[in-house]
Amino acid sequence: MFPRHFDGKRFYNPDAPQAPGLLDAFRWKLTTRPQPSPSFIEDVEPSIPPRRWEASGLRTTLVNHSTVLLQWRGSNILTDPIWSERTSPLSWIGPRRRRRPGVSWEDLPPIDAVLLSHNHYDHLDLPTLRRLAARGDSTFIVPVGVARLLRAKNIGTAHELDWGEAWPLPGCTIHCVPAFHFSGRGIHRNRTLWCGYVIESQERLVYYAGDTGFGPHFSWIRERFGSPDLALLPIGVYEPRWFMSPVHMAPEEAVRAHDILAAKSSIAIHHGTFQLGDEAVDTPKNQLIASAQQRPFQVLNNGQFADIA
Repeated sequence: MFPRHFDGKRFYNPDAPQAPGLLDAFRWKLTTRPQPSPSFIEDVEPSIPPRRWEASGLRTTLVNHSTVLLQWRGSNILTDPIWSERTSPLSWIGPRRRRRPGVSWEDLPPIDAVLLSHNHYDHLDLPTLRRLAARGDSTFIVPVGVARLLRAKNIGTAHELDWGEAWPLPGCTIHCVPAFHFSGRGIHRNRTLWCGYVIESQERLVYYAGDTGFGPHFSWIRERFGSPDLALLPIGVYEPRWFMSPVHMAPEEAVRAHDILAAKSSIAIHHGTFQLGDEAVDTPKNQLIASAQQRPFQVLNNGQFADIA
């Protein structure tokens, strides 16, 4: 069993520093300035994924940010989808995308399952989820407390999981696993859970970390499931460290997580599309390349894919 992470009212990170509070956020915004980045970078070469991937192996396409399309054995799974212009409750204000999605909406194949890691706006994007629900036939898998929001917006069938619980899908099982993060939309914090996911089939083990700080949960996951064939690890939104370190890994920490998991291959997520921390939009990618050295840890551009044998 994973450690206790609920005190009867709110969820929390066990054996780890807790997320910074509102006063810390004000201090961050008042005392630092983000590194300059272009307002928009026109370098994305969109790709068209196959409708179904029937070949052997796993096709992994980075759409943008933490949105990844996983295709194998005829199944299509999408993580934390966002096609919106902004990561915000409002369409006219808030962090704006710096790059286009790497797969256009019209070219997105049928989606069998959508994995949502937590309720922050850059991971739970209601306009995108409404569009997915309108297409039909997608199962939404969410952490504890998140299904209520989806039901209120008439979005699909949502199955809630706590850490250590699982949901069966055709050809695989989705396991909900710990992440060190926090939740909040509006004034309510930590009333719903945050998580990562392990996707387990007879042939393959895939770990999607969601949003997370560095911590002992990587060892817990390795001990429980073994070494993943593929780990999707976040590398962005890490500056300033005094504020971000409890909830977001720096690129060199993602490399440490890769090593602890003993992942056969890793792909970087949570970078290159929105500037949500103080580091410039492409600093995480460059820092990871310098830190990973000869490890099998790939940085994909929006629209690029990797075939994992």
